[in-house]
Amino acid sequence: MNQAISISSVSPASTRKPVSNFKALRLVSTKSLSRDEWLNVRKRGIGSSDAAAAVGLNPYQSQLELWMIKTGRDGNLPKTAPNDESSPMYWGTILEPIVATHYTKRTGNKVRRINSVLQHPDLNKSWMLANIDYSVVGCEEVQILECKTAGEFGSKLWRDGVPEYIQCQVQHQMAVTGKSVVDVCVLICGQEIRIYRIERDDELIDRLIELERKFWHYVEQDIEPPVDGSDSAGQALRALYPHDSGNCIDLTDDLGLSTAFIGMMSLRAEIESKQEVAELLKQQIQQRMGEASKALFKSGSVTWKRNKSGSRRFVVNANPSNPSSAQQPISEGAIS
Repeated sequence: MNQAISISSVSPASTRKPVSNFKALRLVSTKSLSRDEWLNVRKRGIGSSDAAAAVGLNPYQSQLELWMIKTGRDGNLPKTAPNDESSPMYWGTILEPIVATHYTKRTGNKVRRINSVLQHPDLNKSWMLANIDYSVVGCEEVQILECKTAGEFGSKLWRDGVPEYIQCQVQHQMAVTGKSVVDVCVLICGQEIRIYRIERDDELIDRLIELERKFWHYVEQDIEPPVDGSDSAGQALRALYPHDSGNCIDLTDDLGLSTAFIGMMSLRAEIESKQEVAELLKQQIQQRMGEASKALFKSGSVTWKRNKSGSRRFVVNANPSNPSSAQQPISEGAIS
């Protein structure tokens, strides 16, 4: 990531009251807004769900992709239909009130829906917006409830607590509203409710605002932010520049990009060499397996089974209980 901030603000229950006496402005009511109107309002600033991407900490969205959205260049970006039942966003919206209900059942805290886009009252921070799920009513310990859902893949990000990109979101919410404590209630894989309490961290908020302001400068000045090597940035570049002009540009005197080119070529050669070694090792295992469907090892297993297309598919499964193989992604390859 181009810009990173360290976040470690998950805290136990606290009786601390709000640290600021200002109130966020209600920029617009969302009760009667269409989805397109709501998206247009969001382009007027950095919302709480944008905060992590704006500072380079969102695992799903790069600064470049967010910049394209804020500057109206997102026409060629893939979009998720709001009623697409295969989308995590769809199920997150459907399950949000259910998560809120179970939060109240678990804690006894009553919540109230906030149907507004909020704006920071300071004119110098008027680009800071926030959509908040619920306010917590009649409780001095906590003021805001943020509801989340996590499926099989997303749940891995919650293994050690609230992910950094969510912590960015709630610290941004507290920056806009002046509140001091947020409860994050997450439904894991549709069957486990977890509640985390996050306290306001003013030092972190100051750093967050500084980096968000830098990103907003890119938007206001219509300057592309730097890429970060993520899939999101790659997708954004393809959408931003879908056609070539046929022209040739001379970068021989650009020392930085010439160094980048040399590094890219060196890494490609190294990757190609390692891929050849990996293929040899895979073939050695396959040769020993013969017609066997599965092979076991101390650090994991492999399967080599016939699929519906009639070819055998070779799948490597790391053993999480083995320190040397823990958290290694599953790799797959088709063998005809």
